[in-house]
Amino acid sequence: MDEVMKMLRAVINGQSSMKQELLGKINGVDKKVDKLAGEVKEGFKKVNKRIDKLGAQLAYLDDDAPTREEHEELEERVTKVEHRIASI
Repeated sequence: MDEVMKMLRAVINGQSSMKQELLGKINGVDKKVDKLAGEVKEGFKKVNKRIDKLGAQLAYLDDDAPTREEHEELEERVTKVEHRIASI
């Protein structure tokens, strides 16, 4: 009976040490995942900031661009000026 108890304790101790080892590795993985999550958040913040800047630049460019009507008026004015110069 004594030998059975020794074997049972050896098995239990082996399982316990394996559990501790696994918990240590899991904690290490959790720390790495947390670190990567922080890096990903920072990366997205930087990308979002760049996208916002590009969007603002595009909005300013769109505001400065002539509308279709303005472009057609300008085309008519240029045509009139060309005809005047040609007639001189």
